[in-house]
Amino acid sequence: MARKPRQARSRATVNAIVEAAFIAVARHGPAAATTRQIADIAGIGVGSLYEYFSNKEAIFAAMSERFVSDTVAMLQPRVPELVRKNIRDAVLDMLVLFREFLQENDELYLKCARHAFAMDFEEYLDPVHRLLLDIVTQHMMRHPETARVRNIPAMTYIYINGGIFSVVRHLSEQNPPVTFEELSRGLADMVGHYVDQELLLTQQ
Repeated sequence: MARKPRQARSRATVNAIVEAAFIAVARHGPAAATTRQIADIAGIGVGSLYEYFSNKEAIFAAMSERFVSDTVAMLQPRVPELVRKNIRDAVLDMLVLFREFLQENDELYLKCARHAFAMDFEEYLDPVHRLLLDIVTQHMMRHPETARVRNIPAMTYIYINGGIFSVVRHLSEQNPPVTFEELSRGLADMVGHYVDQELLLTQQ
């Protein structure tokens, strides 16, 4: 059974394995990436890798957790600024932040995000969803008129997941039919129009 890292050296080895796995998946895809490739990139033997991870799927789980924790760490400091903005500008800013995050380190996260479903990334997204729901809640507290919008949980779910998928797909295409600015403006306008329409309906 794989052991949990307790000492600094062990934690460093685990980190090296996870980072190497991101590189291996970016190069070969999740199906073709092997534990030997990951071990070679990490600069360790395969036997050492198996001391910490029982199989490739266990490494993928650690990668998913790393991706999610880094996403939360990227967004969390920006929450106070985001919730002060109007809904369109807040959505635009979050989309730009997400794009920049995915494109860091030679697009390492983006290359892996393309395989998110194959690697079960979505099973680990709860912390991201909770943070985004918290942003929505704080935004409503700053802009109390939006409390009149109906179906907020359902629409939040749709826009969050639709926005993430759209950004990943757009950045993955060689020749996307629209620019990123057009895409992000369209998504922001879609959210803004929905909120505006809901507020108009509640005034009638």
